[in-house]
Amino acid sequence: MSGSGDSPSVSVVIPALNEARNLREVFGRLPVDAEIILVDGNSTDDTVRLARELRPDVVVVRQTRYGKGNAMACGFAVASGDIVVTLDADGSADPAEIPSFVAALVQGADFVKGTRFAHRGGSNDITLLRTLGNLFFCHLVNLLFHRRFTDLCYGYNAFRRDCLPMLGLMPGETDGIRRHGDGFEIETLITLRATKACLRVTEVGSFEHKRLHGASNLNAGRDGMRVLRTILVEWSENLTARSRNRARWDGMLLSSPGQPVSTIVSQRRPGDLPHGRRRTTGATEYA
Repeated sequence: MSGSGDSPSVSVVIPALNEARNLREVFGRLPVDAEIILVDGNSTDDTVRLARELRPDVVVVRQTRYGKGNAMACGFAVASGDIVVTLDADGSADPAEIPSFVAALVQGADFVKGTRFAHRGGSNDITLLRTLGNLFFCHLVNLLFHRRFTDLCYGYNAFRRDCLPMLGLMPGETDGIRRHGDGFEIETLITLRATKACLRVTEVGSFEHKRLHGASNLNAGRDGMRVLRTILVEWSENLTARSRNRARWDGMLLSSPGQPVSTIVSQRRPGDLPHGRRRTTGATEYA
């Protein structure tokens, strides 16, 4: 979706590893005017060749390490659209839903999460174990970060590209060493960092279909532990940042006893909660 007038341009980032059998159907449903970025995880099949055949304008990127999170970071780094959409290459996410994500961003959101557990959402692919795990992680995040998310581990998301620096994702070096956020925990990581950055976050219903061909690389036990570690790491860093901010403002108040509080508040730096800024998640707003 190229920008024209008030319409934002859209980049669709698609991580892929040996997904040649799925690309024809997935690419056939992509918006014709969107920038398509295929991030290849060193596929040994015809994924790259077929992608270029189906979309001669496709941007092909080789990821620097391995894992879905690293692939997405590599794709984000080259995206040029006003809006960035993440889409799986296995056919589980319907590209026809992209306009609903874009509409939520146009209406004022900074970050839009797809959810399988809200109005218009659903799944015919998620297992009972993954459902229970997702429910547990959602409750944990909602408790620690005071939110009301309904889905945490879903790969269909969209955000304004100018918010990308706040997510803190970098492709990094090609050294083969997996880093925090390189795996399937990436959906949880970017959601939490968007929350910590006080971005306006909302959810839209999305239906998850079964993978068209092949087997998923997701391992519920191993990747579930990576999600849990991500939640705890991001929560700990959030507490540390809040403590530092509190100490800084207390120091400013003590050093300038005659200065009005409103003036001190106006001196907050990027990354702090702007005065009067509203944060949203789902239908709930936080002032």
